[in-house]
Amino acid sequence: MIDTHAHIYTKEFKDDLPGIISNCRTSGIEKILMPNVDHDSIDLMFAVEEKYPEMCISMMGLHPSSVDKHIQKQLYEVEGWLEKRSFIAVGEIGIDLYWDKSFKDLQEEAFRVQVGFAKKHNLPIVIHCRNAFEETIAIVEELHDGALTGVFHCFAGSAEEAARVTNLGFFLGIGGVATFKNGGLDKVIPEISLQHIVLETDSPYLAPAPYRGKRNEPGYLPVIAQKIGDLKQIPINEVAEATTNNAEKLFRLIK
Repeated sequence: MIDTHAHIYTKEFKDDLPGIISNCRTSGIEKILMPNVDHDSIDLMFAVEEKYPEMCISMMGLHPSSVDKHIQKQLYEVEGWLEKRSFIAVGEIGIDLYWDKSFKDLQEEAFRVQVGFAKKHNLPIVIHCRNAFEETIAIVEELHDGALTGVFHCFAGSAEEAARVTNLGFFLGIGGVATFKNGGLDKVIPEISLQHIVLETDSPYLAPAPYRGKRNEPGYLPVIAQKIGDLKQIPINEVAEATTNNAEKLFRLIK
């Protein structure tokens, strides 16, 4: 399996990362894809990638919650890195109106600019969208050129919203929310084809039940895959095979 979204470079993992990686191998996790957040996360992310190059792979982007009045400097740095070396995606980018709406216009600007970076470098985008589905998908629909692709990370919307995403050729990132009693995805996942799903943990956040409230880790990915299998009434190995193929295709992990 492939964890398409995990922040394993954060302070939550600094004391036991080798053990986390070992657990991943035992759990059948072959790749961990790491989205960037802001300036401060870049070196930490690169250090993990350098230590585990066969497993941990970096993206480059500016998280919407990190957008502030210094947006031009922030985006200049993202652009500089995209010009300097290869990445598997531009991410994570998008719009987050859950905590603070004061930078809404700047978040939208940063999102548009970074979609432009993705088009220029022929890369998929990894979208963070919280309390802002309409605002986010409207921009994707506007800027879609037929080639743009990516994933709506941590998808927790309705079947109708899922259809709008997949109709654009985008994937749905399904994580721990699928296991939450009142998460709502138990009604949605049976309506979504496996060909549109990739797996993710968003570690260290959103640990699946029965680990909810604890630090999440990529080794818990089989719990999420099993839940999807249960909801769709198919074996976990079928979920693993399909979602791995999707991730390999989207992020061009097979050379």
